[in-house]
Amino acid sequence: MEQFSQIMTWLDDFVWGIPMIVLLLGTHLFMTLRTGFIQRKTLTGIKLSVTKDPDSPGDVSQFQALTTALASTIGTGNIIGVGTAIFLGGPGAVFWCWIAGVFGIATKYAESFIAVKYRVRTPDGKMQGGAMYALERGLNMKWLGVLFAALAALASFGIGCGTQINAIAEVIENNVPLNIPPIAVGVVGGILTGIVIIGGIQSIARVCEKLVPLMAVFYVLGCVIILGINYALRFGVARGLFSNESGMGSAPLVASAAQTRNPVWQALVSATGTFWDTVVVCLMTGLVLVSTIMKNPEINMDTIADGGQLTTAAFSQIPVLGPIILVVGIITFAWSTILGWSYYGERCAQYLWGKKALLPYKLLFVAVVVVGPVLALDLVWTIADILNALMAIPNLIAVLLLSGVTARETNYYLNHLEETDRTEIPLVDR
Repeated sequence: MEQFSQIMTWLDDFVWGIPMIVLLLGTHLFMTLRTGFIQRKTLTGIKLSVTKDPDSPGDVSQFQALTTALASTIGTGNIIGVGTAIFLGGPGAVFWCWIAGVFGIATKYAESFIAVKYRVRTPDGKMQGGAMYALERGLNMKWLGVLFAALAALASFGIGCGTQINAIAEVIENNVPLNIPPIAVGVVGGILTGIVIIGGIQSIARVCEKLVPLMAVFYVLGCVIILGINYALRFGVARGLFSNESGMGSAPLVASAAQTRNPVWQALVSATGTFWDTVVVCLMTGLVLVSTIMKNPEINMDTIADGGQLTTAAFSQIPVLGPIILVVGIITFAWSTILGWSYYGERCAQYLWGKKALLPYKLLFVAVVVVGPVLALDLVWTIADILNALMAIPNLIAVLLLSGVTARETNYYLNHLEETDRTEIPLVDR
């Protein structure tokens, strides 16, 4: 088992090494040019995200699709992950997280566009879409779509479930003096998660459209207050990557369920997710950590072993407010990630095995939530990390090979944004 763990660690370092950096950043830059710097339409996307379009085909509103995608994207990585980037790369890491987010907007736009463009309708009237359908219908590469769906479904149990509930249990154990056993956290988390996800995308979306704005505003305002305490707005930030899911193919799975009159409309909305996740939330976390460390020399970096310890040490320096923001932030961010990824995995399971797979998948997902807090998840996290990297590859293949379609229809619909796409959405028996 130890040898297997070492092999997985090596593979994780390899797939998230230089080749993946080149592939991701290269796609970000290429799609930025291909779409004519679509980032300039971010404000338009924000406006469209709160514009209801109930007469258009889809299962949920555009805002619900966006907040469900944000639920999975804004996770513990926005807090602990930024701490890890600073721990490994220094304060400059924050700058590169920010830069990656800005250029990643173009990839998020493109992958969401093709998800809506090639979505299908199931016999019960539900929308299905994502990289697997873009690969199957747009490129006639169903085998690659099946591979993407399998990798994403497996990853949902790790990065989207087990590791998240484990983070909740850990932050409660270390910061809440009530001696709550980890299994109790798992049981409560499992019950709450089951209640929400059993109702499908409508139930998940209703929770996310309320939870995500509240948790994000609470966290960002808390960070602003801490920055005021630290006098830190004058400090520069720099370096890091992998702070958002642009290019992963996860968010388009829910974008394809949105009520939208044309693919560009929803793609603009989905692209704002990267803006909120990285350009806003990750930046605020980075500024708080760097400024707190600079203002509090008693934080001894020689005794810090990882990014999680760095984050905890930094937030604990702020009396009362710091630990509250950390605990509430991690709990809400992690649970919302669980909800979002449950839908991603559900869509992939249905693509692979049909509607009959939905209930078994949901039951297994809730079971992982229950036992997650008492599992040793280092190996699980590593494997899930590998799966995340591997699922990005077929998604990016679809984005790049269909970039001509994306560019052509982007140019058209940006000048005819109110026009409804009359292309018939095919019916599939899945």
